[in-house]
Amino acid sequence: MTDETKIPGTEEAWENGNLGRDKNYAKKSDLSKDLVDKALDLQSISIRLPKTLIEDFKLIANLNGLGYQTLMRQILKRFADSEIKQIVRECLLTKEEEEAKAQLVAEMEQQEKKAS
Repeated sequence: MTDETKIPGTEEAWENGNLGRDKNYAKKSDLSKDLVDKALDLQSISIRLPKTLIEDFKLIANLNGLGYQTLMRQILKRFADSEIKQIVRECLLTKEEEEAKAQLVAEMEQQEKKAS
């Protein structure tokens, strides 16, 4: 490979498959599956899903040049991140509402003291 044909080692080149998918340069890792899972902080689980859902994931993943399990991990991660953000937002709003109510009660108490 000459410098003119060298593909830049960018994240985009890895994601779109320009890098990392040539079988001529691939080899099986000497690391055990457990070591790889530990290094990537992965845990195997068992889940029952409708066959049609799995087929849908496989189709979508194939269209995006991904494995279906990778796609499912990405979707679950996005969902979990979104839910956590929503919960935090709700907690912050609740806290702000409680603070606003407390301030309103304090102001009303002050007005009652002035009136008496």
